[in-house]
Amino acid sequence: MGLGLPSREVSSVEIDRRLGKPEGWLERACGVARRPVAAPEDTQERMAAAAARAALKDAGLTLADIGLLLFGASVGRQPIPGTAPLIKRELGGNALRFAAYDVNATCLSALVALDLAALQIAAGRARHVLVVTSEIASRALPWADAPETAGLFGDGAAAFVVSAAPLQFGNGMRFGGFHMETFAEGYEACTLAAGGTGIDFHADPAAFARNAWFRMDGKALYRVTAAALPGFLDRLLSQSGLTRGDIDLVVPHQASPHALSHIIRRGGFSTERVFDRVRTLGNQVAASLPVALNLARAEGRIAPGMRVLLIGTSAGVSLGGAILET
Repeated sequence: MGLGLPSREVSSVEIDRRLGKPEGWLERACGVARRPVAAPEDTQERMAAAAARAALKDAGLTLADIGLLLFGASVGRQPIPGTAPLIKRELGGNALRFAAYDVNATCLSALVALDLAALQIAAGRARHVLVVTSEIASRALPWADAPETAGLFGDGAAAFVVSAAPLQFGNGMRFGGFHMETFAEGYEACTLAAGGTGIDFHADPAAFARNAWFRMDGKALYRVTAAALPGFLDRLLSQSGLTRGDIDLVVPHQASPHALSHIIRRGGFSTERVFDRVRTLGNQVAASLPVALNLARAEGRIAPGMRVLLIGTSAGVSLGGAILET
């Protein structure tokens, strides 16, 4: 695994001053005290490449060992082409023949890419798959209309290598299963509507501009996830032959402080079993889960013999989870 975090951090107090609010207002409104934010030189592909190099070093591999590169993000550099080829080029891989393409399941992109990597390996198409995530979520945020939503987000990148066999350093984890369900009734609850085929910029530039801001209906998201989470967890764990008591650590998508308390309350896990760094990371969208997993390992929260549950939600609305065993 590897990280590629931005070079600067922005506190909620700084944003309070910018918005003309009293000190402490934004942190009370959204629960995030500070978040990493990309500087102009922290491009999406540059952060992604830094994370990828760190993951390759951690795995004891080189880019020449990689059979496939999957890039997971909610929003890439541009609609066409995908961002994965640009990351391959940033890594110096032009002369290498492995495929590189994007995976977009918004906040669950890293988990979906993990599952796709495992399937590719099981099919004999690759021995080592490099999964890279990178998000600049600080763009297109609704500071004017919904600062309590805008304040949730941070930027960052993370990467991991999925391999067919244990690596020489013995610091990896075994992929023990994946499950995902989509509740399409929540489709409108979390949107960035401009940039696709829905709104034609040339026909209606004003509508395109209005919809070029991120929008989230937190109450609608909560209604869907609150109803779905307990049953989803039951099915995920049953599929893996586990119970809640078998899980040593839960590493959730760091969506918001409210979302993490929801996982604790509705998921049936104690607070000490849930890895929570959202107050200092913010919501890094697709990078959130792998960044949190990296930090959990770095902080010694993951030890041999443990079972780790990765879980999150995404726009759409989907719930997804994966089991890792050390």
